[in-house]
Amino acid sequence: MTVQSPVHTAPAAAGGGSRPKKSKSWLATVPLLAFVVLVFGVPLVIILGGTFSREGTLSAANVTDSLQGAYLTALLGSVKLSALVAVVGALLGTFLAQAVVTSRFRLLREAVLTASGVLSNFGGIPLAFAWIATLGNSGVVTSALGLDSAGWSLYNFWGLALVYLYFSIPLMVVVVVPALDGLRPQWREAAQNNGANTWQYWRHVGIPVLTPTLLGGVVLLFGGAFAAYATAAAMVGGTVPLVTLQIANALSGNVLIGHENVALALSLDMIVVAGLVMAVYLPLQRRSARWLR
Repeated sequence: MTVQSPVHTAPAAAGGGSRPKKSKSWLATVPLLAFVVLVFGVPLVIILGGTFSREGTLSAANVTDSLQGAYLTALLGSVKLSALVAVVGALLGTFLAQAVVTSRFRLLREAVLTASGVLSNFGGIPLAFAWIATLGNSGVVTSALGLDSAGWSLYNFWGLALVYLYFSIPLMVVVVVPALDGLRPQWREAAQNNGANTWQYWRHVGIPVLTPTLLGGVVLLFGGAFAAYATAAAMVGGTVPLVTLQIANALSGNVLIGHENVALALSLDMIVVAGLVMAVYLPLQRRSARWLR
């Protein structure tokens, strides 16, 4: 006589053969997905459709035109300006952030961080007006110091770079301060116990740990300067060749007949650059987070 184990009959008795219900929590993401498709997907489809269309036919002529002549000069000008602003802004912002972190005055730290958060988002027409009123041809500081007689001009490549640094340096401070706070005092103490001086500590410990954050900040500053439009349009107009200004000219009809979609091709060029920027920035941020845990 054999006895069956009750283990084999337990699932049927307890569950009754019913299947577990599937979670519908993904439905909560539907509004977000719809927003992303509407705000990003639809414009991207329109840009792609217009970029590869010339006089009603499928063509890559718009992309070719966007990478030669005045358009290429503007693209390279934007890259040069953005690279300069990114490198200088990263250096000055890092030194300022280090001074704030090592300061003993809590009020100074809070004031600088608050001001950096505000100034990093200050741009566009108000920023251009502020600088024109201060250091323009008839600006307050220009007239008081007689800078116009010394050949000073705000309306060129270097003047525009100076204005861009006004919001890039505070942005770098906001990015770097958390990473500097993440440097543990035990690391410096361990380095000093092993006979390392300040330079050796930063060379072998501090800078390697901060490198992902610093590079991420450089990439972020580059992307911000590369995409800026309103400030440059209000200050220099067409004096400094920039890709954003060329897009505005093309959209306003300042192109040859049949070349109206060149603006969309230039926009696609900027999307590619922005994609490359984010492709570099996000992995660096994740690596930095692992170091600073």
